[in-house]
Amino acid sequence: MRLDTQAPATRRPWWESGVVYQIYPRSFQDSNGDGIGDLDGIRQRLDYVAALGVDAIWLSPIFPSPMADFGYDVADYCDVAEMFGDLAQFDALLAETHDRGLKLLLDFVPNHSSDQHPWFIESRSSRDSPRRDWYIWRDPAPDGGPPNNWTSDMGGSAWELDPATGQYYLHAFLKEQADLNWRNPDVRQAMTDVLHFWFARGVDGFRIDVLWHCIKAEGLPDNPLNPDFRPELGDKFKVLQHHSANQPEIHDVVQSFRQVADSYGERLLVGEVCLPVPQLVTYYGSDDRPGVHLPFNFQLLDAPWDAQALARIITEYEAALPPGGWPNWVMGSHDAPRIAGRIGEAQARVAAMLLLTLRGTPTLYQGDELGIACVVIPTDRIRDPQDLRQPGLGLGRDPSRTPMAWDDSHNAGFSTAEPWLPLHDDWATRNVAHQTADTGSMLNLYRRLLAMRRRHMALNSGDFALLPGDCGVLQYQRRADGEKLMVALNLTDQPRRLMVPDGVITAPLLSTLAVPSSDGLAPHEGLILEIL
Repeated sequence: MRLDTQAPATRRPWWESGVVYQIYPRSFQDSNGDGIGDLDGIRQRLDYVAALGVDAIWLSPIFPSPMADFGYDVADYCDVAEMFGDLAQFDALLAETHDRGLKLLLDFVPNHSSDQHPWFIESRSSRDSPRRDWYIWRDPAPDGGPPNNWTSDMGGSAWELDPATGQYYLHAFLKEQADLNWRNPDVRQAMTDVLHFWFARGVDGFRIDVLWHCIKAEGLPDNPLNPDFRPELGDKFKVLQHHSANQPEIHDVVQSFRQVADSYGERLLVGEVCLPVPQLVTYYGSDDRPGVHLPFNFQLLDAPWDAQALARIITEYEAALPPGGWPNWVMGSHDAPRIAGRIGEAQARVAAMLLLTLRGTPTLYQGDELGIACVVIPTDRIRDPQDLRQPGLGLGRDPSRTPMAWDDSHNAGFSTAEPWLPLHDDWATRNVAHQTADTGSMLNLYRRLLAMRRRHMALNSGDFALLPGDCGVLQYQRRADGEKLMVALNLTDQPRRLMVPDGVITAPLLSTLAVPSSDGLAPHEGLILEIL
């Protein structure tokens, strides 16, 4: 099986050879002793981020919010929540980020606002409000119930009755997150102004939250029932979101975002789009109607962890990319279970090598470089509304949002106060200071991989070809400007052969193991070799 992808020899934008590092601000570093991370805390840890070897930071939402969904319910798109700091502290963080040669991306949440946003407060004030149509209001069904069968991703109906005006408003997530009406040109202009505000301030781009949700079908018809629904999946999957998301008109919205970004030069737009690959890649747009630069590719988050499945995923994704579309890969996020918890620490090291040697832009999530695994959250410490609304289904996101552990001091150096979420159990040794001193640690593996990626053009922007591999081994070649590297990943717990064509001479550059195998591939070993 072979897949060749040739990269054009033109100058590339920074993100095509770069690596993005996601920071969950509540959980990175607390600077003022309230148990919650903040902007000054991030600023204090910028040297760590720069030394890691990434190129850009993406911050989860920092805007004023009642925090019903921890910032994804925005009450003011053009300010900073007091718990995180203020605009002056943001400007200081941005300046120091740029001083270190790093880029800064913000999280843009256009599908919905907080129900405490002044726009929504005015909208719900009366049916005659000038901003009534800024949100999606409908009369009850004939039986007095919700207007249609759409379900909230957080559980229950996607509709909430407002007794004062006798109508329901739509919320794809919590009832505190009212969906904006993107068919209203005034909404589009207001949100365009938000992009201008932050771009003019100097931010380098945005990750756009639930982008595929922003436009709903005209008439709001019922969604088809999901024939494969099981209660343990959660209410979100009771219906198929055929009419409540991914409508053709969304691409007009995406194009308008791109026009704003392009007017400021080399700025990046990353779109959160949770759709099958054939639909996902449409969000790149086309030459005459460009879309986001990187529609997030989440396939590695829950991919079957075997060589054959991964080879198929890579092949089909690369084949689906439109001309000029640059790939990207995501291994962890604030919404997904930790990779080390899912496949174990030994294979998490192999996963790190996979993520950082595939063709495309990788996004790392804070703490994955330490190998943080499953974190048990006591019932009385659960904070995630998704878990609280649908308990016992294992849908909680708190385990991925626990604080960074910096050292073995009180509260792992994260805060002088009790952290808002508990630390992982082994924080006293699984922390930045301890792993920095251990040459064989997960953290130092990430640092070596990132340094190698920066040093070798074949890894950061070269072309890609799958190669034959032994059973359970994913093997591929990266190539650029005469340099050829081979990556071999043993996804099994047994020794495996390293398959090298006759007459080809290789030299090992990096193993995922502290003591590399001297013959073939050891169990759970990933290896980068130079083809001489």
